[in-house]
Amino acid sequence: MAHITIRKAPGTYVVRAGDAVIGETTRALELTEGGMSPVIYIPRDDMALALMDKTARETTCPHKGVASYYSVSAPGGTLVNAVWSYETPHDAVRDIAGHMAFYTDRITVERV
Repeated sequence: MAHITIRKAPGTYVVRAGDAVIGETTRALELTEGGMSPVIYIPRDDMALALMDKTARETTCPHKGVASYYSVSAPGGTLVNAVWSYETPHDAVRDIAGHMAFYTDRITVERV
């Protein structure tokens, strides 16, 4: 198994689709996996879920489980499959259950 570390990400994080704020939290998690860049996971409860639609896309990670994907309705158009979530992750990463992560080439995640 790849070395995965999950820790509380200190500070406040804001998530934007274009100019629209679609999430804000002080409860973010940072997941680091092997030599990859860290990924910020935001609690689902802190996201504007009304702007998101679950898609049929799913992928499987041998270390985390099955990821579900969401598209975001943004002022400039729909950002297809820009968000993912491990709704029932493997036990080793169960802390990310109920959280969402983002493709940062389409969604901005910043610590403020």
